Amino acid sequence: MARDINAKCRKCRRAGEKLFLKGDRCDSPKCAMVRKAYPPGMHGKNVGRGLSEYGKQLAMKQKIKRIYGVMEKQFKKHFDEIRNKEGVTGDLLMERLELRLDNVVYRMGFADSRPLARQLVGHGAFEINGKKVNIPSYRVKVGDLITVRDNKRNKNYFKNRIQILKNRKDFPSWISFDAKKLEGKVLASPSGEKTEVGVDPQLIVEYYSR
Repeated sequence: MARDINAKCRKCRRAGEKLFLKGDRCDSPKCAMVRKAYPPGMHGKNVGRGLSEYGKQLAMKQKIKRIYGVMEKQFKKHFDEIRNKEGVTGDLLMERLELRLDNVVYRMGFADSRPLARQLVGHGAFEINGKKVNIPSYRVKVGDLITVRDNKRNKNYFKNRIQILKNRKDFPSWISFDAKKLEGKVLASPSGEKTEVGVDPQLIVEYYSR
């Protein structure tokens, strides 16, 4: 399985904004966008010219890929799966990315970042409808119940997580969550929901329509 092992902070600096790839660190003074708010590399501080239309489309594709932790081949596969379906293609793409298991785990608050959520899924910490699933890209469906597996509940990580989740109120409207049971359910499709600030999926459609 291909993995992106590039430094997460460099991705934020390249995008020119926080992508919140390192959880709490992104809100601290240690954040790279606080300490070095310019692109990486020896010429990063030099002011460049504005991007062309193609450059904007490419930058948006790279940004969304980095936010959701998806590799190029996998991202293109997600797009191909929805490009001929009825509806707004850009919204369908975002819906497809939102329903990845690692993202749903992140949205439910089991992890402070998507990379950590991906790690938890890969370690077999969750089950869907009573069946263990350790594939981060698994597509969650409406009605699916995501639960922490019994043999993981007594781990210190999840014991500490319960206290955090009990006080959390900002769950997406398409998810219901029970902090005591450490389980959440997908109530509806995230279509039309506000996902990531500053993301324009229509640029992705234009990029692949060249």
